[in-house]
Amino acid sequence: MKAVLQLVKEASVTVDNQVVGKIERGFLILLGVSAEDTETDCRYLVDKISNLRVFPDEFGKMNLSIQDVAGQALVVSQFTLYADCRKGRRPNFTAAAPPDKAQELYEKFVALLGEVVPVETGIFQASMEVSLINDGPVTILLESPGKEG
Repeated sequence: MKAVLQLVKEASVTVDNQVVGKIERGFLILLGVSAEDTETDCRYLVDKISNLRVFPDEFGKMNLSIQDVAGQALVVSQFTLYADCRKGRRPNFTAAAPPDKAQELYEKFVALLGEVVPVETGIFQASMEVSLINDGPVTILLESPGKEG
């Protein structure tokens, strides 16, 4: 499982000209699920994300977690994080989970993270427009252990 975290001042997701998810300060999380992933991967990333100290403290040092700053999360499914571009000119997505498994683990991730911080989402498999104001900018790639791809 892969997650791209962007520390944001605000972020939103629009589908068919309707805002379906919107947050203030927190993380925009682009989440990719691989064919190998399990609930254990969800739990690992939720724990890592909810405790990662990347928000600035009163001295401007990255020292606070999303929980410490009462932040929010906007989670967007992103199977393209598993693009393999090593051969040819067209990405191969065979490492990505099939849609039914990806949706199940995406929803599990959202539910688990929602137990820790307020969570908004996009719409799984929809064509989405994502807007954000990246703060810092701070962008971090996380991956569950033991995975390659």
